[in-house]
Amino acid sequence: MRALKVVLFGASGHLGQWVDRALTARSEDIAVVRVGRGAALAPDRVRYDLVTGDPAGLDGLLESVAPDVVVNCAGRLDGTAAELVAANVTAVARLLDAMPSAAPGARLVTVGSAAEYGVVPEGHPVTEDAPERPVSPYGATKLAGTALVRAAVAAGRLEGVVLRVFNPIGPGTSTGTVLGRAAAALRAAAATGERVVRLGPLDAHRDFVDVRDVADAVAGAALAPAPVDPVLNVGLGTAVLVREAVELLVETSGFSGRVAESGGASARSGTVGWIAADPTRTRRVLGWSPRHDLASSVRDVWAWST
Repeated sequence: MRALKVVLFGASGHLGQWVDRALTARSEDIAVVRVGRGAALAPDRVRYDLVTGDPAGLDGLLESVAPDVVVNCAGRLDGTAAELVAANVTAVARLLDAMPSAAPGARLVTVGSAAEYGVVPEGHPVTEDAPERPVSPYGATKLAGTALVRAAVAAGRLEGVVLRVFNPIGPGTSTGTVLGRAAAALRAAAATGERVVRLGPLDAHRDFVDVRDVADAVAGAALAPAPVDPVLNVGLGTAVLVREAVELLVETSGFSGRVAESGGASARSGTVGWIAADPTRTRRVLGWSPRHDLASSVRDVWAWST
């Protein structure tokens, strides 16, 4: 039996590493070609940058592998508008340009964001059909990437799906996120004896979903036996006060000092006071259910922080 072949872009990133694990855990008959842009890649990895790479090189890579699925976990959370466009829009566009001829019949799975929705009515988990009104360059560029995938699918150019991920946490959480920053600050306080940890405002509500559960959803979308909806939400479906999540992290860390909230909210999502996913469609289409609750995810944020 021929192994199902998956090309995984962003394989060395936080989500990409967990997607790699989720894919290979599904079956021994899945061959993952791991692609990244870093200089220190292992021998079993391919170096290619979706932003700066030669389009002919992308065509050659896809043609040589002849993948059944292309998974794109590459992207950028912060940066200039131009950097965000390059990472979140141009990279997706290059895959959409290349795949119909270089990987005909392959499915594209790429990662979107809850930031594409912008401000939503409080208390109402957001569905995939909700209006999209991003409030930051990050959200706008993620939405642009999603729009390109939708248009390509509607035109019959390829089969594709965007997984709109809400607030991923868990092992390896980046310091670009609120819990990642909090964990780093708590580690620093433990090292210096500082009694006050200073963070930004913690009064927003967010849908925290474990990165391992996100990876399972990506793997499910990649391996689904039939085409799936072009946009699917990935979240727990529950909005949690960020302050409560930080308090869980503080308790886990053993820090006995004080957390002070000051400064401005995140430029990426500060104007969004409340958001939660409605994951009903994802559960139905992929048979996906999260396996980690907030407490266990927060424990692993701390355990894996440095």
